[in-house]
Amino acid sequence: MKIEQIYTGCLSHAAYFLESDGEVAIFDPLRDVDSYISKAEAGQAKIKYVFETHFHADFVSGHLELKAKTEADIVFGPTAKPSYEAIVADDGDIFYVGKCMVKVIHTPGHTMESTTYLIFDENGDQSAIITGDTLFIGDVGRPDLAQHVNSELTQDRLARLLFHSLREKIMPLDDHLIVYPNHGAGSACGKMMSKETTDTLGHQKETNYALRKDMTEDEFVSELLSGLTDPPGYFPKNVLLNINGYDHLDAVLIKGKNPLIADHFLKITEDDDVLILDTRNASAFAQGFVPGSLNIGLDGSFANWVGEMISDINQKIVLVTDEGREEESIVRLSRVGYDNTIGYLKGGFESWKNANKKIETAERISAEKLKEIYGESLIIFDVRKNSEFESEHVAGAINVPLNKINFHFDSFPKDRSFIIYCAGGYRSMIAASILKQNGFKDFADVEGGFTEIKKNDLPRTAYSAPTTFL
Repeated sequence: MKIEQIYTGCLSHAAYFLESDGEVAIFDPLRDVDSYISKAEAGQAKIKYVFETHFHADFVSGHLELKAKTEADIVFGPTAKPSYEAIVADDGDIFYVGKCMVKVIHTPGHTMESTTYLIFDENGDQSAIITGDTLFIGDVGRPDLAQHVNSELTQDRLARLLFHSLREKIMPLDDHLIVYPNHGAGSACGKMMSKETTDTLGHQKETNYALRKDMTEDEFVSELLSGLTDPPGYFPKNVLLNINGYDHLDAVLIKGKNPLIADHFLKITEDDDVLILDTRNASAFAQGFVPGSLNIGLDGSFANWVGEMISDINQKIVLVTDEGREEESIVRLSRVGYDNTIGYLKGGFESWKNANKKIETAERISAEKLKEIYGESLIIFDVRKNSEFESEHVAGAINVPLNKINFHFDSFPKDRSFIIYCAGGYRSMIAASILKQNGFKDFADVEGGFTEIKKNDLPRTAYSAPTTFL
């Protein structure tokens, strides 16, 4: 038996590849499934099942892609109601993958259909649990997401179900079991996940706050619900895609891999319904970009910030990318359900410049320069999360988190210059591109962000009520 975790850092997502005696099961796959198929073919094995731990909110699963390409059966846990052919298992059902067994353990709480899969090896011994968003390393799944799809599923109700699922279904299992969760640190599906992506169940019983033996149900609910931030707006839309189905990725790629010369690109983008998305890194974007572009770099938490900052999942998108990364951009958009890419700038930004088209730039300054000009009259905005800001920030800075910037343009002055920064320069360039779209011109971004600011020993402070108002 082989269990392999396939981790995708930009989504903090883990899929699992279980192989035994020529048969394979895939758990919680991403939408771009060719790597799973290639891995099975390399081992001369057939993909028999695609197991889903729940209807995911933070990505579009590859279950339908795998079924179409391999004829594998899709398996959900109890109460799931997919709008396509799938096996909806009962609690305790057993599935055979080669000489291994997969047992269904219904663990509602994150969602109603949430299911943990207990893996038995070829000797019939319990080996691991694939827990989805029920149990993370250091955390458990947040219970407030399902209510955005079904208002009857309140966070209190689901939190109480999760309390019982953990104590009655998970904690009685043997300590030696390996815990394989669906996410690690960085995912919005929990609030305090570890950077580690596997652990033993015994160690989690000792260290995970949600598994304390002496915790009452009310204490569990209170601790679980405290400190939850608003989930990204695209989450409910991804849930519905996973329930109802979606276009196959091959069709999305055919539509998106449409090379546009500069003149054609310009004509298409004159339509207000079309968004220019530039996926180059912040430094390249700052040096020159197509006017009106939104910058979200591929080399960062790309899919998460696309979901946060592009409100319409059906938005028509044309791409500006580094040459050779056009398909990667389309695929990574599709992972969170943004399937309406209609083309890309052929030859990248260089072709736009060579065609003598209008360009814009974004000013960046070093932390050293910020230290030189720092003073009481300088207006500084911190676009990190509230929690980051409250931990430590430049003294006098105003906190406007990036995911709220579209609602607070009146916080930024148009008659005075100002500075923006984030942790390292990725989010602040997203903010810079949005400010440029909305007519702000006299501002600069701090290259390297707060990381470089601390190195240069600018005045800093922790939470200060007068400078935080969002």
